[in-house]
Amino acid sequence: MGSAGTPACGSKDSVMHYVDSITGATYSVAQPRWRGDSGGHLNLGDAPGLSRRDIDVSANSLWRYRKALLVDVASAVTLGEGWTPLVPGEWDGVPVLFKLEFMMPTGSFKDRGMTVMVSYLKRHGVTEVLEDSSGNAGASLSAYCAAAGMRCRILVPETASVPKIAQIAACGADVVTIKGSRQDVADAALAMSREIFYASHNWQPFFAEGTKTLAYELWEQLGFRAPDSVVVPVGYGANVLGCDRGFSELLRRGEIGRMPRLHGVQAANCAPYYAAFRAGVEHYVPVPVSPTIAEGIASSKPTRMREVLAPVRASGGGIVAVSEDEIVRALAALARKGFYVEPTSAAAAAGLSQLIACGAIRKDETTVLVLTGSGLKASERIGQLLKVGARSG
Repeated sequence: MGSAGTPACGSKDSVMHYVDSITGATYSVAQPRWRGDSGGHLNLGDAPGLSRRDIDVSANSLWRYRKALLVDVASAVTLGEGWTPLVPGEWDGVPVLFKLEFMMPTGSFKDRGMTVMVSYLKRHGVTEVLEDSSGNAGASLSAYCAAAGMRCRILVPETASVPKIAQIAACGADVVTIKGSRQDVADAALAMSREIFYASHNWQPFFAEGTKTLAYELWEQLGFRAPDSVVVPVGYGANVLGCDRGFSELLRRGEIGRMPRLHGVQAANCAPYYAAFRAGVEHYVPVPVSPTIAEGIASSKPTRMREVLAPVRASGGGIVAVSEDEIVRALAALARKGFYVEPTSAAAAAGLSQLIACGAIRKDETTVLVLTGSGLKASERIGQLLKVGARSG
């Protein structure tokens, strides 16, 4: 294996590159970056993917798909993430498969992206990183940095839930609260990026290289076929990006015959993707923003508008927006099925209700609802929303 910054002969670094989203310029992945010379975000070029015979069935984690990942497995920083349950059930009278992403090491789907991104950064000599987060990404990054022996600083909104802040700090991260909106936190991180590597899961594209394993898992768990629809909550769009990348690789390898329809769900109080989708454009459309209980998707200015909206449209899917009341009703209904998730996950279920009601999702199809974060991260708030608690004996 070559030294940091120099691709080893025959390594994955030597066949992959970053692509500047504004100019189309390419950069070697041997040099860690989080944005292009233009100032625009970066994407990764197409990866070769894998076939079913390439799966390492001895690994009960997402690293079973190591041959499809652009990180050498010898460099993997792993906590056993991935290979989460796919549980059959029903929602509003329609058969649904619940993908339990909240059963990750840190309690959210973010572990998929972090294991790959941190593995890549450590492999290339990065020792200290910066991230901004409403909670889950920070908790995940702090855990993987702890496992990797790296330092990290996490900026969070001062309104972030106490359990999430405690989880971040417990792993040794330097946690800094920022006044204002979620976007104010992101802006503060951008300003701070001059002094420390900005390992933002919204900017550094190796994060999506990890979230693509959601597509691989669904494909394998469904008997090597694609579902008809995948429904996910959308803030910055990491799960849409991952599903598009993963299923596209499987399609190019001939492992599936079609792409699933991708459906993203936003909170109506903060719904820039929904506004752009309704307007028929793939760029940011200014929208009024107000607080939402789905804090994990309260992203008012997403980084990758085109990269998220284009595959949603191409797949025949869509973006829907749900009210706070719809989120609370879905939160309660999920809990009564045994799925104790945070409000952000419940937003996806509320969106699924809309999709079923309008006929976009039918009974005779295979539908996956992705539940992204654990309710244990927001128990006090959930108790308030659902008006539940213990009674005296």
